[in-house]
Amino acid sequence: MTSPLPTDATSTENTAWPQSLSRGAIGIALLAIERAHNGTGTWDAAHVALATATSRPLNTGDNASLFLGAPAVAFVLHTAAAGTNRYARTLDLLDAQITDLTRRRLDAAHARIDRGHRPRAAEYDLLYGLTGLGRHLLNREPGGDTTRAVLSYLVRLTEPLAGDPDRLPGWWVPHGPVHGTSHTFPGGHGNLGMAHGIAGPLTLLSLAKDRGTTVPAHTDAISRICAWLDTWRCDHPSGPWWPQWVTPDDLHRQQPAQPGPLRPSWCYGTPGIARAQQLAALATGDTDRRQMAEHALLSCLTDPAQLSRITDGGLCHGAAGLFQTAYRVAADAATPALAAHLPRLQPLLLHHMPAADDPSLLQGAAGHALAQHTATTATAPASGWDACLLLT
Repeated sequence: MTSPLPTDATSTENTAWPQSLSRGAIGIALLAIERAHNGTGTWDAAHVALATATSRPLNTGDNASLFLGAPAVAFVLHTAAAGTNRYARTLDLLDAQITDLTRRRLDAAHARIDRGHRPRAAEYDLLYGLTGLGRHLLNREPGGDTTRAVLSYLVRLTEPLAGDPDRLPGWWVPHGPVHGTSHTFPGGHGNLGMAHGIAGPLTLLSLAKDRGTTVPAHTDAISRICAWLDTWRCDHPSGPWWPQWVTPDDLHRQQPAQPGPLRPSWCYGTPGIARAQQLAALATGDTDRRQMAEHALLSCLTDPAQLSRITDGGLCHGAAGLFQTAYRVAADAATPALAAHLPRLQPLLLHHMPAADDPSLLQGAAGHALAQHTATTATAPASGWDACLLLT
């Protein structure tokens, strides 16, 4: 059984948000690009997919991000280029626009810190914030000034706000996980996940350090985040796990309200958080953390109770994201145990198929097909598409 082929990039959903990496035509184009790279598709088909996504003026406003607008288009074009001159002129033009956007976002973030106000998650997270922009910049200009400026901001983000009597981490947000005010999150929360939480900045800092791009106090920032994750690591018969987020009540109790591990997702669960810590360990030479992170993921993958919580096939919180994350962790693991377990995940990937009417990347057929290609070929993506998930 294979994923339904997401060839329709012109549905109402996809044309309404053509430049949305998560649910629009530009995300679907990643599948066409990966197929062109590996010979199972053509560059003509990839170009048609890109043309569909860019048929309207690109969004370069302050809400543009790795997953929306010009940066999303630039990321996808970079995967198509893959070291060639393909789309070079367009990428050069987009580089300038994304640098300007990132500088505006950085200025606003530093001004917010100077005022002593807490951030919104969209300021710094992967999907909407500066971590996502930084990941694209790490592709385009690894040692560039703007890339380093993003890293310096993330270092500052790990420090408590000046004058904060509670000494909460600088990434603590005043809202709930759905970004709105909520009576269940009156004091905000500290998010641990890869998509919207501190695992994302940790991963970007670690990837940059591993590539030789560092800023002052870079390693200190990695250590601060890892110490926070250590504080909230919980023991379970199946292995270590982390809560999705921490609330003021959790801080008071010094224990998360979450009773145990939830679904093993890329976005919030053990797989994404374990990958972030594995990359931190590789960047800093921390063999104990590397062993712990890899053990946490293997324990998660061998726990039937946790695997039973996977109920869809998507990248974000489903079987595709679980497999792609496990593949990347296994490729960098110190022992072969994780790689040996990957074939046992393939039935889960095949069992949870995406909805037939959803061709999107993050929750639909395009992401499922990309992960399934990794599973079938046992090779890393030729396009590097999963960099948008901070897996590499």
